[in-house]
Amino acid sequence: MALQPLPKAERQDSTELSVQQRVFNIANELLHTEKAYVSRLHLLDQVFCAQLMEEARARSSFPCEMVMGIFSNICSIYCFHQQFLLPALEKRMEEWDLNPRIGDILQKLAPFLKMYGEYVKNFDRAMELVNTWMQRSSQFKAIIHNIQKEEMCGNLTLQHHMLEPVQRIPRYELLLKDYLHRLPEDADDFKDAQKSLELIATAAEHSNAAIRKMERMRKLLKVYELLGGEEDIVNPTNELIKEGHILKLSAKNGTSQDRYLILFNDRLLYCVPKLRLIGQKFGVRARIDVDGMEVQHVFIFMNVPRTFLVSGKQRSLELQARTEEEKRDWIQAIQATIQRHEQTLETFRMLNCSFREEDFTPPNSPRAPTPIREKEVTLCMKCQEPFNSITKRRHHCKACGHVVCGKCSEFRARLLYDNNRANRVCIDCYTMLVGVPPSPASLSNSTQRRRSILEKQASVAAENSVLCSFLHHVEKGSGRGWQKAWFVIPDSEPLVLYIYGAPQDVKAQRSIPLIGFEVSLPESSDRLERRNAFKMSQSHLTVYFSADCEELQRRWMEVLSRAAVSMLKRLILPNLEVLWFLD
Repeated sequence: MALQPLPKAERQDSTELSVQQRVFNIANELLHTEKAYVSRLHLLDQVFCAQLMEEARARSSFPCEMVMGIFSNICSIYCFHQQFLLPALEKRMEEWDLNPRIGDILQKLAPFLKMYGEYVKNFDRAMELVNTWMQRSSQFKAIIHNIQKEEMCGNLTLQHHMLEPVQRIPRYELLLKDYLHRLPEDADDFKDAQKSLELIATAAEHSNAAIRKMERMRKLLKVYELLGGEEDIVNPTNELIKEGHILKLSAKNGTSQDRYLILFNDRLLYCVPKLRLIGQKFGVRARIDVDGMEVQHVFIFMNVPRTFLVSGKQRSLELQARTEEEKRDWIQAIQATIQRHEQTLETFRMLNCSFREEDFTPPNSPRAPTPIREKEVTLCMKCQEPFNSITKRRHHCKACGHVVCGKCSEFRARLLYDNNRANRVCIDCYTMLVGVPPSPASLSNSTQRRRSILEKQASVAAENSVLCSFLHHVEKGSGRGWQKAWFVIPDSEPLVLYIYGAPQDVKAQRSIPLIGFEVSLPESSDRLERRNAFKMSQSHLTVYFSADCEELQRRWMEVLSRAAVSMLKRLILPNLEVLWFLD
């Protein structure tokens, strides 16, 4: 007997039920992956970090600062997911039949995913610290290996677990896209889910950009190891374009020899195999600058196919590819690199064309600048290196008034307010006044070093801050005494406390994400000797503060408390506006 088709109304009900079931399955998958993720965060914060900090504080086998450098703000991330996001998802899934939606939860909590930015930016440095201290400290290595043997680690390394926070936000983005794809446009949760996706996609882009940057640095490190450290290429401005084996045609007899080419955005390295040096596979035979380089399709020798010529200021190379496709790829990569380099030079020339030496008029003010007080600066305002009384003394740039070190102010330029006499100026003012930057040979290593994520100028942050002032502070268990510093909570990042040496410093000494901290007055057992004290406490970190007066103490405690756990709880309650510290 043939089966009869279902009536139209029943088919429609069946389709709607299927859609609802798929939407439920995606929401349920989000909950289950969140539970697994929180257990991984617990492993990182409460097991790995806790045991390493206990060893560092009890026996000083390795520095506490190093442990904090590895785990960054993982404690705040764990607190947010374990206390807020996961409970909110669990509660919603329990009442799914009455309120089938997750977009509203994610929309309210998604802004806090910004805290992942600090973790992702620190990830590369964290990996280096783990690898370094696994070799340097037997105690560090033993603790890591003992934890990794436990069942909760799942036979995975610390580095593997540390990668999960980097990958978590892109995972949210994929699940939410699938959720929206299954959700009918007229559903109550559609607009909230759309807004959530926009917020999470922004956070994911920041993570993905940091991941791409880390991947570029890993490629540079890999090439650096291939060359045995012979070439200084590990620099954020360097970009690896292409690498691979190639044949070099001998100019004497036309025989081919196996060689290795490495193309960067500014140079081409021509390398030969090294068989005797341990760890080094290639040695650099020649360097050809991209500036002035040319590449040509030519047949250098009769009956020798797939050849091309690379010529530059330093040398010309007659090369042969193994296939036509390989030849085409190399030529296209070199031509594209040359073109991009020429475009960069042209842009630079256009910016500086009005500052030619023959018709140069100093574009500086006829009035002398107001110099910044030396006591308000502890770091050079250009290279961010700390000052000292012997080798790193303070100097004023006579053009802008900034406090800089000797290396960053060893340039001289004529200033209008001083009757066009030559004065000591910083590197930036020299470039602006003369029209061209100093030669690379005159630049110190400090001016070319990698930029830090803490380079947020104190004076700029203070102008647009929730609160800023001097405080004395000391960290529990650090073994250090009280220190005076300049503290700022910027408007743009009201959940982060920045610590500076002085009000005009161009880089913070440290930043502390505030989510997850408890703010309170000290207990009698703390035995503090300073007045107007208060403290911030988290599972592995307690910081004591002392203000100059009782009113300043009250203001700091109020602001810090608003960014702590008690304020975050209000976000997940219904019918409340997003609070002042969210963008």
